[in-house]
Amino acid sequence: MLCNGPLTRYLGRYASLQSCRTRTFHFRWSSSVATEFEGTTDEDAYRRQRKTEWKRRQGGQSFLDHLIISVRGGKGGNGCAAFNREKFVPYGPPSGGNGGRGGDVYILPTTELTTLSTVAKRVKGNPGGHGKGAWMNGRAGEPTIVRVPVGTVIRELPADDPRRAHDAWEAEEDGLAHLSDEERTRKMRERRWVHYPGAEEDNVERDAFKEAERQLYRHERDKRLARLEMKPEPIFLDLAKEDLAEGTGTVVPTEGLGYLIASGGDGGLGNPTFLTANNRAPKFATRGTDGHRITLELELKILADIGLVGYPNAGKSTLLRALTAGGAQTEIAGYAFTTLNPTVAVVRMTDDGRIVNSVDEELVFEETIVEEQLIEERMRRGELANALTRNQILLTKGAADDGDNLLQEETFRFTVSDNPGLISRASENVGLGHSFLRGIERSLALVYVVDLQGPTPEEELKVLREELEAYKPGLSSKARLVIANKADLLSSDNNVDLEAARAKLKRLEEFVKSDFSTGPDQTPLDVIPTSAKYSQNLQKVLINMRMYVEEARGQSL
Repeated sequence: MLCNGPLTRYLGRYASLQSCRTRTFHFRWSSSVATEFEGTTDEDAYRRQRKTEWKRRQGGQSFLDHLIISVRGGKGGNGCAAFNREKFVPYGPPSGGNGGRGGDVYILPTTELTTLSTVAKRVKGNPGGHGKGAWMNGRAGEPTIVRVPVGTVIRELPADDPRRAHDAWEAEEDGLAHLSDEERTRKMRERRWVHYPGAEEDNVERDAFKEAERQLYRHERDKRLARLEMKPEPIFLDLAKEDLAEGTGTVVPTEGLGYLIASGGDGGLGNPTFLTANNRAPKFATRGTDGHRITLELELKILADIGLVGYPNAGKSTLLRALTAGGAQTEIAGYAFTTLNPTVAVVRMTDDGRIVNSVDEELVFEETIVEEQLIEERMRRGELANALTRNQILLTKGAADDGDNLLQEETFRFTVSDNPGLISRASENVGLGHSFLRGIERSLALVYVVDLQGPTPEEELKVLREELEAYKPGLSSKARLVIANKADLLSSDNNVDLEAARAKLKRLEEFVKSDFSTGPDQTPLDVIPTSAKYSQNLQKVLINMRMYVEEARGQSL
């Protein structure tokens, strides 16, 4: 009965619309599949590939690690031209208040952010309040705090950089360049003076106003010359920690606010300031000045204990998920550049190299879309209706093991970053080159991840080292381990595949022993075969990573 009437017609129109959209979708996608991605027939896989290509073309804007921002301190409030009016006092003294100072702009590092995407490209401080009658001064503008992730490096663009925004004086000169002398004078006065209502024409003819104008221009000139002679050092801040360090030059740290990068403008002067013996009723005041303008380059360098370095599809994302027992939110797929943005995850382990609170030590990590489909099928069949939670499974296992509680205490934790794949000429920004290399530059230790199922894993390793050195000499010296991932064939029942995998691993170990070494004693890098997909041999990987992190942390103290 509920299906009759308007509801039926609505559902019918909805079904027809969906059918039309589906037919259009199939036609549009099927016509382009053959031209761009041959052999791809699955619509979901193709959609993900298109998404990857789109994100690659637009530079991974969902995760920003490089940004240029224009910062302007708040404009000062205008002074007020007013006169006191009281009963029996028809001509009271000048009573205009001064304008409030513009708000300063600060930069504050915080661990709550992991990307620069929340930072505005144009930051403007809060303006100061205008002065009012009865000698009431305007309020100072509230400070503006720009929060950036810890690990951000801030550089001021030099004067010859075309990306730099003009300061207040340069901007005014550009605006007056093509005006006549009369229009130029009028525009300059509009920017600097506030007149009592109806008194502007009379003010500009008075000697008192002309003298005040000369003094104002002289003050502006001296202020600009003093800044040019001072030549403050360009701002450079390395915000590697959340704690505020000592500032340099004009950059002053303030507790709770951050580093001062752009000061607000001065407030305008009220008309009592211009009271003289010859001018007992000044009918003009000054406007507030513009705040300091500066253009900054922000570069985020990910802070992680371990940075994974490898080719696209070497299995770095799968390895990170395996090391965190599925906790890391990484995307796994069978096409290149699946990882477009760095992902940092926390690895928690016990003394014996086990992952804390791991439900299953033999987890299998499939492609993300395959896992989603399996979960949907289980939900559709109702298998998850009475499924135990993660903690319930752990408690059940602990009770079944006769007191051997699997809820082991965490004894060590460290962070691992999964970065976009590195390819040849990445140091020249080919592929996702600089986005990748910025992400690993600050890692305490690096781990190479190579595909053991590939034809020549040793050649991949050689290219990885060369690109690290080309980007920053000495960066490859942070490498401590080579993980031969996708070593599934080492446990294969097929003797031919097994022997081929063993020979390839032996060739890789000999290559690393002869050409790859680190430290002052030139110790060869460790080589550990593993299968991140099937969570094999992870305990040895965790124990080695902990050793590298402890060593690096000790050296950095």
